[in-house]
Amino acid sequence: MARKKLGGSILKSIIVFALVFIVCRVIPTLVEEKPNTPAVNDNLLVAEFLDVDQADCELIYLPDGKTLLIDAGNRGDGDKIVDYLKDKSIQKIDYLIATHPHADHIGGMSEVIDNFEIGRLFAPRVPNNQAPTSKTYEDFLTSVQKKGLKISAAKSGTTLFEGEDYKAECFAPNSSEYEELNNYSVTVKLTYGIHSFLFTGDAESLSEEEMLKAGYNLDSDVLKVGHHGSSSSSSKRFLKAVSPKYAVISCGTDNSYNHPHKETVNALNKLSGLEKTFRTDVDKTIIFTADGKTEDGIKITTNNPTVVE
Repeated sequence: MARKKLGGSILKSIIVFALVFIVCRVIPTLVEEKPNTPAVNDNLLVAEFLDVDQADCELIYLPDGKTLLIDAGNRGDGDKIVDYLKDKSIQKIDYLIATHPHADHIGGMSEVIDNFEIGRLFAPRVPNNQAPTSKTYEDFLTSVQKKGLKISAAKSGTTLFEGEDYKAECFAPNSSEYEELNNYSVTVKLTYGIHSFLFTGDAESLSEEEMLKAGYNLDSDVLKVGHHGSSSSSSKRFLKAVSPKYAVISCGTDNSYNHPHKETVNALNKLSGLEKTFRTDVDKTIIFTADGKTEDGIKITTNNPTVVE
């Protein structure tokens, strides 16, 4: 009987070991891994161009661990953007930029403000007679007031914020009044070491021309193409001055505006030095990881999670 008990004990041990091995090593390979942001550390800047359909939203991890969020999709997208950020274990948005008060840029901003600690909030100064009277804009202002936040006016020619080896410069708007609300768009050049990103909101050719006349150093590795690829933006002179290696167009699948317009696509295709144009309707969320040090130090991943269907 002792032999049988000993043999049974060994058999049970083998079975338990096999089960542990299956649970720890085999089962995880059968589960689809969820795409995520590349590892963030002190030597990387990570810029995510979120797939938020026909809207804009960019999430940036700065090299010192701080976060920057530019715009927040359409009205009704806020909860999904909040869930996406929380899934990234984000608790604080150190810098929040509302490029201009159109609903496809500030639509989910109130939910973001309500759900996260906010450091500094930047927005353009828009004359009272041009400020939107929409519920979206009212909700945005209400959330700002309830949180006790102060909106810092984004002024061209100034540095919005900076850290070790990185800085965010404001290049637009350059006038106090425009006919088109799009031209109030805050344009930001984010530089980290030798790499740079230019975020243009919906800035149209008028604003682009003002930036050129002001003599700003527009040259950037990555360009967030203005106004979802509309022909009202991305003038040839502006694109040549930016001279991007990569361009990103944020637009929705089969959108009613037919963005991006063929004129913009053709202008980008003819641009010397441009290696690739990415589109959120095709490539989904696009993630750039920059080391700030080497010429080939920008890595790109595509087909990451769609934030807003």
